[in-house]
Amino acid sequence: MAQLTRISSSLKMGIVGMANVGKSSTFNMLSKQSVPAENFPFCTIDPNQAVVKVPDPRFDYLCQIFKPKSQVFSTLSIIDIAGLVKGASEGYGLGNEFLAHIQAVDGLYQVVRAFEKEKIVHTEGTMDPIRDLQIISEELMAKDYQFVSKRVDEFGKKIKKYEANKNVSVEAREMVEQYKVLQKCDELLKKKQWVRYQKWTDQEQIQLRKIQLLTAKPSIYLINLSKEDHDAYVAKKQNKYAKPIEQWVSKNSPDSKIVYYSVENQDQQQLLDQIIIAGYDLLGLIRFFTVGSDEVRSWTVKKNIKAPQAAAAIHSDFEKGFVNAEVMSFDKFKKLGDNALDVYDKKFSKEGKDYIVKDGDIIHFKTKSFK
Repeated sequence: MAQLTRISSSLKMGIVGMANVGKSSTFNMLSKQSVPAENFPFCTIDPNQAVVKVPDPRFDYLCQIFKPKSQVFSTLSIIDIAGLVKGASEGYGLGNEFLAHIQAVDGLYQVVRAFEKEKIVHTEGTMDPIRDLQIISEELMAKDYQFVSKRVDEFGKKIKKYEANKNVSVEAREMVEQYKVLQKCDELLKKKQWVRYQKWTDQEQIQLRKIQLLTAKPSIYLINLSKEDHDAYVAKKQNKYAKPIEQWVSKNSPDSKIVYYSVENQDQQQLLDQIIIAGYDLLGLIRFFTVGSDEVRSWTVKKNIKAPQAAAAIHSDFEKGFVNAEVMSFDKFKKLGDNALDVYDKKFSKEGKDYIVKDGDIIHFKTKSFK
């Protein structure tokens, strides 16, 4: 599947869903940050953002071994976005704010309510998880189609002027490349197809990362059950809504993960950790470690990054002055056992500028200084 998120290590997950499905309560559980979570549509108007720790037992182990003065773990930014209603793409509810906030994130936690409770009102009058999934999908496609069709019209007129004036500048060539991608997106969205699930060339993917369409963003589906239903699901892996939800996701979002949980259940730290890690992985992020008695630190970078670019996560001069990287996998370090601190610095392998950093690598960068 094409990776259409921004090429950055500072990416964000957004929590989205219909109003009153448990979004803000989910955000509270993930972030331990107090935001409004009353039984009232649109209680989240401005997006609330939290920076949460990415759980990693490897980091914890390294801290136990080195006992550093400073411990710096990897984090994930999560934004709670106002609840969606049918017609948001036309401005209903808080439609314009909602969709603008989604555009600012790189991946989506889609919260879907799958339990009945009369005291918790639903903006559509009844509880229907498949209908809610379809509404969210259609609203995102509709907003993308509005944006793309307008941009196709604007670019088409400008390109005609460029051609008339025989303009072959870099700006003109760039617009032509983006115009071709927008035309392709326009046709897909007319057919109600998500941009993410199409085949794109490397060059087209570069253009799509600049455009940042809503239907290009990857999703994780968080299915909010009642406490009783979740306990039953954990015990038997059965729920009356599970099969239709899984069938819908398989058809419409085939590479997406589904997580069943309950905002009513406060004793589920392992599951919350799983949700955070799933969001981190969804964005194509990995961690490498720097270690020592002064500091053990977990650094976030994109998958498939080369060593010099990973070094830039520490300081931009490290990429410019890169000499080599001394690398050891975490698994290799752990196998050193009780003698690790005495011998680990002799077990590194030297890697050059073409080395692809792997998740869990322990790295010491060698650089030359610049005046």
